[in-house]
Amino acid sequence: MSHSRRNPETLLESLADFESLVEVGIGRRSDIAAALVARSANVTATDVHDRSVPDGVGFVRDDIVDPNLPIYEGVEAIYAQNLPPELHRPALDVAREVDAAFLFTTLGGDQPAVPVERVTIDSGTLYVARSSESR
Repeated sequence: MSHSRRNPETLLESLADFESLVEVGIGRRSDIAAALVARSANVTATDVHDRSVPDGVGFVRDDIVDPNLPIYEGVEAIYAQNLPPELHRPALDVAREVDAAFLFTTLGGDQPAVPVERVTIDSGTLYVARSSESR
């Protein structure tokens, strides 16, 4: 999805059915995590750098390439916004390891580096690499 900032509501709707989620690489885009928490979801954000997150969103410094698996255990979904291709496989591997769904968007023209189902949303494409049905 190339324009998630323009219409974050469509991404939010795709994630709203999950009660517990981890956002990989939150960076400075905390609107989705905050909105999920406002809908009573339990959200933990990760990043390789310390980040400020909204109230109610947990934060753990972690690198998805060398993950601390207990952060991800027990969650229903792992998601990422604008995830670079080199992190698609490591994130999918973590989702498989902890039996979680994995959904992500990419930057502009980046194509997924793992097999996905493409879901068209108002603001672009959401890639579902591992659905809740495959759990």
